[in-house]
Amino acid sequence: MAKVELKQPIVDAIAEEIKDAESVVLVNYRGLTVAQDTELRKQLREAGVLYKVYKNTMMKRAFEGTVCEGLEEHLEGPSALAVSKDDATAPARILCNFAKTADKLELKGGVVEGTVYDTAGLTELAKIPSRDELLSKLLGSIQSPITNFARVINQIAEKGGAENCEAAPAEEEAPAEAPVEEAAAPAEE
Repeated sequence: MAKVELKQPIVDAIAEEIKDAESVVLVNYRGLTVAQDTELRKQLREAGVLYKVYKNTMMKRAFEGTVCEGLEEHLEGPSALAVSKDDATAPARILCNFAKTADKLELKGGVVEGTVYDTAGLTELAKIPSRDELLSKLLGSIQSPITNFARVINQIAEKGGAENCEAAPAEEEAPAEAPVEEAAAPAEE
Protein backbone atom coordinates (compact mmCIF):
# COMPACT_ATOMS: atom_id res chain seq x y z
CA MET A 1 0.00 0.00 0.00
CA ALA A 2 1.29 3.45 -0.90
CA LYS A 3 1.82 6.09 1.79
CA VAL A 4 -0.87 8.28 0.27
CA GLU A 5 -3.44 5.51 0.64
CA LEU A 6 -2.54 5.15 4.32
CA LYS A 7 -2.82 8.88 4.99
CA GLN A 8 -6.06 9.48 3.05
CA PRO A 9 -8.36 8.14 5.82
CA ILE A 10 -6.78 10.58 8.29
CA VAL A 11 -7.24 13.49 5.87
CA ASP A 12 -10.86 12.42 5.36
CA ALA A 13 -11.39 12.26 9.13
CA ILE A 14 -10.06 15.81 9.56
CA ALA A 15 -12.24 17.05 6.68
CA GLU A 16 -15.29 15.41 8.29
CA GLU A 17 -14.52 17.00 11.68
CA ILE A 18 -14.22 20.54 10.27
CA LYS A 19 -17.24 20.16 8.00
CA ASP A 20 -20.26 21.96 9.51
CA ALA A 21 -18.11 23.19 12.43
CA GLU A 22 -19.04 26.48 14.10
CA SER A 23 -15.41 27.14 14.94
CA VAL A 24 -11.95 25.69 14.34
CA VAL A 25 -8.92 26.94 16.30
CA LEU A 26 -5.25 26.06 15.79
CA VAL A 27 -2.86 26.13 18.75
CA ASN A 28 0.81 25.50 19.41
CA TYR A 29 0.93 23.13 22.36
CA ARG A 30 4.73 22.78 22.58
CA GLY A 31 6.01 23.19 26.14
CA LEU A 32 2.86 22.10 27.98
CA THR A 33 3.37 19.60 30.76
CA VAL A 34 1.41 16.36 30.77
CA ALA A 35 -0.72 17.64 33.65
CA GLN A 36 -1.50 20.88 31.81
CA ASP A 37 -2.36 19.03 28.60
CA THR A 38 -4.62 16.64 30.50
CA GLU A 39 -6.42 19.52 32.20
CA LEU A 40 -6.82 21.37 28.88
CA ARG A 41 -8.25 18.28 27.19
CA LYS A 42 -10.66 17.80 30.11
CA GLN A 43 -11.96 21.38 29.90
CA LEU A 44 -12.41 21.14 26.14
CA ARG A 45 -14.15 17.76 26.35
CA GLU A 46 -16.59 19.08 28.99
CA ALA A 47 -17.50 21.93 26.62
CA GLY A 48 -18.07 19.53 23.73
CA VAL A 49 -14.96 20.62 21.85
CA LEU A 50 -12.93 18.08 19.87
CA TYR A 51 -9.18 18.53 20.43
CA LYS A 52 -6.65 16.52 18.42
CA VAL A 53 -3.08 16.73 17.23
CA TYR A 54 -2.46 16.09 13.53
CA LYS A 55 0.42 16.51 11.14
CA ASN A 56 0.40 19.88 9.40
CA THR A 57 0.52 18.32 5.93
CA MET A 58 -2.60 16.29 6.64
CA MET A 59 -4.45 19.33 7.98
CA LYS A 60 -3.35 21.34 4.96
CA ARG A 61 -4.82 18.71 2.61
CA ALA A 62 -8.04 18.53 4.63
CA PHE A 63 -8.39 22.33 4.64
CA GLU A 64 -8.21 22.59 0.84
CA GLY A 65 -11.47 23.84 -0.62
CA THR A 66 -13.03 24.68 2.77
CA VAL A 67 -13.38 27.88 4.81
CA CYS A 68 -10.41 26.67 6.86
CA GLU A 69 -8.13 27.17 3.86
CA GLY A 70 -7.12 30.53 5.36
CA LEU A 71 -5.47 28.70 8.27
CA GLU A 72 -2.78 27.12 6.06
CA GLU A 73 -0.39 29.99 6.76
CA HIS A 74 -0.50 29.11 10.48
CA LEU A 75 0.49 25.47 9.94
CA GLU A 76 4.09 25.72 11.09
CA GLY A 77 5.52 23.89 14.05
CA PRO A 78 3.45 21.61 16.27
CA SER A 79 -0.26 22.21 15.78
CA ALA A 80 -3.35 20.98 17.56
CA LEU A 81 -6.86 21.43 16.27
CA ALA A 82 -9.84 22.41 18.47
CA VAL A 83 -13.23 22.02 16.76
CA SER A 84 -16.69 22.89 18.04
CA LYS A 85 -19.90 22.09 16.22
CA ASP A 86 -22.22 23.74 18.77
CA ASP A 87 -20.72 26.77 20.53
CA ALA A 88 -18.83 29.12 18.22
CA THR A 89 -16.81 30.81 20.95
CA ALA A 90 -16.10 27.81 23.20
CA PRO A 91 -12.70 26.77 21.76
CA ALA A 92 -11.35 30.33 21.71
CA ARG A 93 -12.73 31.09 25.18
CA ILE A 94 -11.35 27.94 26.82
CA LEU A 95 -7.97 28.10 25.07
CA CYS A 96 -7.48 31.82 25.86
CA ASN A 97 -8.42 31.32 29.51
CA PHE A 98 -6.12 28.32 29.75
CA ALA A 99 -3.27 30.24 28.08
CA LYS A 100 -3.39 32.75 30.96
CA THR A 101 -2.15 30.06 33.35
CA ALA A 102 -0.11 28.02 30.86
CA ASP A 103 2.06 30.58 29.09
CA LYS A 104 3.46 27.94 26.71
CA LEU A 105 0.07 27.47 25.00
CA GLU A 106 -0.07 29.74 21.96
CA LEU A 107 -3.08 30.40 19.75
CA LYS A 108 -2.20 30.52 16.06
CA GLY A 109 -5.46 31.35 14.32
CA GLY A 110 -8.97 30.15 13.79
CA VAL A 111 -12.16 30.15 11.79
CA VAL A 112 -15.36 31.14 13.57
CA GLU A 113 -18.62 30.93 11.63
CA GLY A 114 -16.78 31.15 8.30
CA THR A 115 -14.50 34.07 9.16
CA VAL A 116 -10.74 33.62 9.58
CA TYR A 117 -9.27 35.27 12.70
CA ASP A 118 -5.72 35.80 13.88
CA THR A 119 -4.59 35.56 17.50
CA ALA A 120 -5.83 39.05 18.39
CA GLY A 121 -9.25 38.34 16.87
CA LEU A 122 -9.55 35.07 18.76
CA THR A 123 -8.64 36.84 21.99
CA GLU A 124 -11.47 39.33 21.43
CA LEU A 125 -13.91 36.52 20.60
CA ALA A 126 -12.94 34.76 23.81
CA LYS A 127 -14.40 37.68 25.77
CA ILE A 128 -17.90 36.88 24.48
CA PRO A 129 -19.84 34.89 27.10
CA SER A 130 -21.18 31.47 26.22
CA ARG A 131 -24.69 31.06 24.87
CA ASP A 132 -25.88 29.66 28.20
CA GLU A 133 -24.48 32.67 30.10
CA LEU A 134 -26.17 35.10 27.69
CA LEU A 135 -29.49 33.28 28.01
CA SER A 136 -29.31 33.31 31.81
CA LYS A 137 -28.57 37.06 31.80
CA LEU A 138 -31.54 37.64 29.50
CA LEU A 139 -33.79 35.54 31.70
CA GLY A 140 -32.59 37.41 34.79
CA SER A 141 -33.34 40.79 33.23
CA ILE A 142 -36.81 39.59 32.20
CA GLN A 143 -37.56 38.13 35.63
CA SER A 144 -36.38 41.14 37.62
CA PRO A 145 -39.42 43.41 37.02
CA ILE A 146 -41.80 40.50 37.52
CA THR A 147 -40.12 39.56 40.80
CA ASN A 148 -40.29 43.15 42.06
CA PHE A 149 -43.98 43.37 41.13
CA ALA A 150 -44.71 40.11 42.94
CA ARG A 151 -42.87 41.38 46.03
CA VAL A 152 -44.97 44.55 46.12
CA ILE A 153 -48.21 42.60 45.69
CA ASN A 154 -47.14 40.27 48.49
CA GLN A 155 -46.46 43.20 50.83
CA ILE A 156 -49.90 44.64 50.07
CA ALA A 157 -51.51 41.29 50.83
CA GLU A 158 -49.58 40.99 54.12
CA LYS A 159 -50.88 44.39 55.26
CA GLY A 160 -54.46 43.31 54.71
CA GLY A 161 -55.18 44.62 51.26
CA ALA A 162 -55.07 47.91 49.45
CA GLU A 163 -57.47 49.60 51.93
CA ASN A 164 -54.93 49.35 54.77
CA CYS A 165 -51.97 50.62 52.77
CA GLU A 166 -50.98 54.25 52.76
CA ALA A 167 -51.30 55.87 49.41
CA ALA A 168 -48.32 57.66 48.09
CA PRO A 169 -48.75 61.41 48.33
CA ALA A 170 -49.91 62.73 45.01
CA GLU A 171 -48.18 65.71 43.56
CA GLU A 172 -50.38 68.75 43.56
CA GLU A 173 -50.86 70.26 40.19
CA ALA A 174 -50.83 73.99 39.81
CA PRO A 175 -54.34 75.32 39.17
CA ALA A 176 -55.03 76.13 35.61
CA GLU A 177 -54.91 79.80 34.92
CA ALA A 178 -58.25 81.41 34.39
CA PRO A 179 -58.66 82.78 30.91
CA VAL A 180 -58.07 86.46 30.73
CA GLU A 181 -61.34 88.18 30.03
CA GLU A 182 -61.35 90.60 27.21
CA ALA A 183 -62.17 94.18 27.93
CA ALA A 184 -65.12 94.19 30.21
CA ALA A 185 -68.28 95.31 28.60
CA PRO A 186 -69.89 98.35 30.22
CA ALA A 187 -72.37 97.37 32.82
CA GLU A 188 -75.93 97.80 31.83
CA GLU A 189 -78.00 100.05 33.99
